[in-house]
Amino acid sequence: MEPGKSQAPSPHILIFPLPIQGPVNAMLKLAELCATAGLKVTFLNSEYNHSRLVRFANIPSRFDKYPGFEFRTISDGLPGDHSRSGNRFMEIFEAMNIRTKPLLKDMLVEMIPPVDCIIGDGILEFVLDVANELGIPIINCRTIGACFLWSNYSIPDMIEAGELPIKGSEDMDRPITAVPGMEKFLRCRDLPSFCRASNMSDSTLLRYGTVTRKSFTASGVILNTFEELEGPILSQIRSKCPNVYTIGPLNEHFKTRMSLENGVSSQSSNYFWEVDRSCMSWLDRQPNQSVVYVSFGSIAVMSDEQIMEFWHGLVNSKRRFLWVVRPDSVAGKGFQGEDTPKELVEGTKDRGYIVGWAAQEEVLSHRAVGGFLTHSGWNSTMESIVAGVPMLCWPYFADQQLNSRFVGEVWKLGIDMKDVCDRKVVEKMVNDLMVERKDEFVKSAAAMASLAKDCVSVGGPSYCNFDRLIEDIKTISLKNHD
Repeated sequence: MEPGKSQAPSPHILIFPLPIQGPVNAMLKLAELCATAGLKVTFLNSEYNHSRLVRFANIPSRFDKYPGFEFRTISDGLPGDHSRSGNRFMEIFEAMNIRTKPLLKDMLVEMIPPVDCIIGDGILEFVLDVANELGIPIINCRTIGACFLWSNYSIPDMIEAGELPIKGSEDMDRPITAVPGMEKFLRCRDLPSFCRASNMSDSTLLRYGTVTRKSFTASGVILNTFEELEGPILSQIRSKCPNVYTIGPLNEHFKTRMSLENGVSSQSSNYFWEVDRSCMSWLDRQPNQSVVYVSFGSIAVMSDEQIMEFWHGLVNSKRRFLWVVRPDSVAGKGFQGEDTPKELVEGTKDRGYIVGWAAQEEVLSHRAVGGFLTHSGWNSTMESIVAGVPMLCWPYFADQQLNSRFVGEVWKLGIDMKDVCDRKVVEKMVNDLMVERKDEFVKSAAAMASLAKDCVSVGGPSYCNFDRLIEDIKTISLKNHD
């Protein structure tokens, strides 16, 4: 350093995810990577979620070692007893826009040291508004796939082409041609769930199109994906938003960097539920690639009828299964009913195991797991890709309909079972995944897993993009301090 010159202070960034399990999990990994790179990080989470993280995750011990790392909390605008799941999930957006936005502005005005850059979840439009109002540079982070982001950007084009809205009675297999790069395989049923709105006044449909286009006005967009997976769609996005940082798969990227930093591979536990580790010893007793892992994520809520169809299908398939059933994931009696058929109880005792929550990355990488019956959330999709586990997709809402189409039709990593909840179909498709078509899926999944790991290895595209992100934040910070 030249005499008389002081070292520039570490850039101070605020990271603010959409306060639900998937985005919080991904952006906590990003936050720890940024802290490892020498940035001062303030991680902003909802009060509701932070209390659950402190209770069930190893948050304090993991982040105490980073100088200046701080957790802050803010109200998500919903009462404490609100479910924040199922069909009530969308209520969070209006609540945050009304109540969280002014709180965020006040927090940023008073924060010391001041924030040099915000990394905000791009679906939270008000974060971009507050950043612009206060003159704070902002980079958006989307914890979704490029395919979903691009389909949302194209909503106005689909409306203009007359392909939206979808009429309730029409053929859901009608082709959609107004999304560039997806013309050959996209159908009505593959569009995000909110595109099934039957009229143009639907607030969710309109919000996703306008918010996505607006989010492209940020300084850049961070995506948890990788070039080898979504290259053609990323090219489309870059035609509208040139500065895209693909840094995924984030879960594998995190492990790579932590291994280089600490000499050991690191797992991060960012769960909102208590993990039942007894399933790992159960898996240890099962043959290689013999178990179907079943999990429908952190938001899906199923009816008793749906639970029963899946349960019958799994038992009738005669395959081993490990099933995660969240305490709040069943709308009715679920597994507690006294009238549960005897064959389900016996079949589960023989070949199944049911838990309230599991350490998913650990489960997927276990040698006994040979398939993943999934809701097709993006984190789950990426974790399955990294682990090389073929997928049977039953999407619930939002991006999951599109993700499942890409898994089945584009990437050939599994089977898309959307819009069907029938025990015979479940039985057949589980056996297709685990037996009949096992070899082809295992081969394609292994090839994609190898590409994913290459992308986050030293010198790989995702690895280099993260380094570029850190340098860009440092440049932004220096300009702020000039």
